[in-house]
Amino acid sequence: MNSYQSFPLDVAKGIKMLVLDVDGVLTEGHVTMTDNGDEIKNFNVRDGHGIKMLQRAGIEVAILTGRKSKVVAHRAADLGIKYLIQGSLRKADGLKDLCEQAGILPQDCAYMGDDVIDLPAMRQCRLQSAPSNAFVGVLKHATWVSEYAGGHGAVRQLCEGLILANGGWEHILEQAYGVTPQDCGW
Repeated sequence: MNSYQSFPLDVAKGIKMLVLDVDGVLTEGHVTMTDNGDEIKNFNVRDGHGIKMLQRAGIEVAILTGRKSKVVAHRAADLGIKYLIQGSLRKADGLKDLCEQAGILPQDCAYMGDDVIDLPAMRQCRLQSAPSNAFVGVLKHATWVSEYAGGHGAVRQLCEGLILANGGWEHILEQAYGVTPQDCGW
């Protein structure tokens, strides 16, 4: 069974916020540094478009990352993500803070993470998801695993699944772009 067929639509129904890790989820997990110590990260534009569509469907998006980077702040601003916590080494606490800021309960969240630092926060969320190349310990605890790797469309696939589960496909994708769920692999 592929990840489109195994997506837990019933679990995803009613999700109010998607919480994303950065390195290994929104990016491939590589950190490139210049001689000046500046970080360079590559973000997938399709993941970004998935986030924008999800926001149009009325689902909040948040970023919760263990590292601190100006690049992440710029990307969050570029995508209109208003909930951002960086430098969170205790992600369960970070999730609690994000949920308080957004006025949402953890059980109303979906989470995508790729490494063990994500597990304490993931376990509090209704839908735990991971890119296909996540650390094996995370893959074993994920409710759903994308068929795509981090930085290569995993976030986009999750966003589409959340849109479909919450009844927004016709308005967000079908009317705007002329694509059905089946056209996109669902």
